[in-house]
Amino acid sequence: MTPDDIELFAKKTIETFYFWTGVLMWLIHAGFMVYEAGVTRRKNVLMTMMKNLLTCAVVTPSFFLFGWWIYYAFPHGVLPVSNALTAAALPWSAHMGPNLQDNITGVFWFAFLLFSFTTASIMSGAVIERIQLGAYLFLAMVLGSVVWILAAAWGWSDTAWLYTKFGFHDWGAGGCVHTVAAAFTFGVLLNLGARIGKYNDRGEPQVILPHNLPLTMLGLMLIFTGFYAFYAACAVFQTTGPWMSIYLTPMTLSSLAFTVTMGFAGGAMGAFIASRGEPYWTISGGLAGMISIASGLDVYHPGLGYLIGFAGGMIAVRFGNFLERRGIDDAVGAIAVHGGAGLWSMLAMGLFASGYPQHDLKTSLGGQLLGMLIMVALGFVPGYLLSLILKLTNRLRVSREDELKGLDIAELGIEGVVPAGELSLAND
Repeated sequence: MTPDDIELFAKKTIETFYFWTGVLMWLIHAGFMVYEAGVTRRKNVLMTMMKNLLTCAVVTPSFFLFGWWIYYAFPHGVLPVSNALTAAALPWSAHMGPNLQDNITGVFWFAFLLFSFTTASIMSGAVIERIQLGAYLFLAMVLGSVVWILAAAWGWSDTAWLYTKFGFHDWGAGGCVHTVAAAFTFGVLLNLGARIGKYNDRGEPQVILPHNLPLTMLGLMLIFTGFYAFYAACAVFQTTGPWMSIYLTPMTLSSLAFTVTMGFAGGAMGAFIASRGEPYWTISGGLAGMISIASGLDVYHPGLGYLIGFAGGMIAVRFGNFLERRGIDDAVGAIAVHGGAGLWSMLAMGLFASGYPQHDLKTSLGGQLLGMLIMVALGFVPGYLLSLILKLTNRLRVSREDELKGLDIAELGIEGVVPAGELSLAND
């Protein structure tokens, strides 16, 4: 093979790797769809699934038009930079299309797009059964194509100011994906309010049972599977030399295989104990564990990953119950799982791995604490303000009549799930 052939083979290998990580990350969104469909009541199942489908349809073009550019334009703060990278990320650039000389832009964009879907899907489950579809899609577009990618520009590359100035380390995006999305969602829920019947006249929370808990558990298993691809896409694949982190520091895929799995196991067990065996929280704890190890996944020992995941599972249960008692109706526990575990992820990195010698610029507890504050503020402020505007203009929540009727009938004009008795009569 000639040197040109070798170079082309290397490019095609890298291209193939990121293409398939993106494809496998679709399992996350199949999982979110199934997961939320199981949690919601029967009268809202089809609308819940439609909302997940349309999330991808709305975020894709907006991320193509301006979301990808944001990542390269704002590494130093609120003022955009102009260079070859930002020019290449503009939608009319030759790199944003079938450029035979470019084997990386499209598949990188694809992987980041799937991260964008994830942030919007985190919000999706929390607001089911009472948000207007148009309001949700607008908020999903802002979160998926502006807010989270700005967080990534600030803290998730080797040129990001939180990393270069303060040593902030968030390898698996516990902050810039999960915490940002949870904080945005919290702001929305403050204006959206609880579902009818969630709280009694004394303000005490009432149980609204999932219509199909086994379906919810299957959805989470799909999410777990897709998360391995999510984390693999966070690594920088090279055909020569070691794998690199998003900060261009050496790592291995073995660290991913070991620690993600150990984090999952620890999270599930921690949530099982904290919830006294409650099935929904137990399997949600597995996801909390996988998020808890995110920030330091590239440097943790697997045993430490298990312990951090275990603590994350317990935190998610406690935090979720705390929010519910304070009047926050998060239908799927998204804020507790993604926000509580995401914050713990960043803090744990500072507590257990700050100063890790892998970095020329050593990580620090102070940098992690600053990153935590930035990620919460960056998510919460736009989530709260935009949903407040929608609320004041009567565009945020469906009417009481439609909520009681169910959104399948009210907004789609069709019953998504036919009761078993009626189905039997129809067959007769």
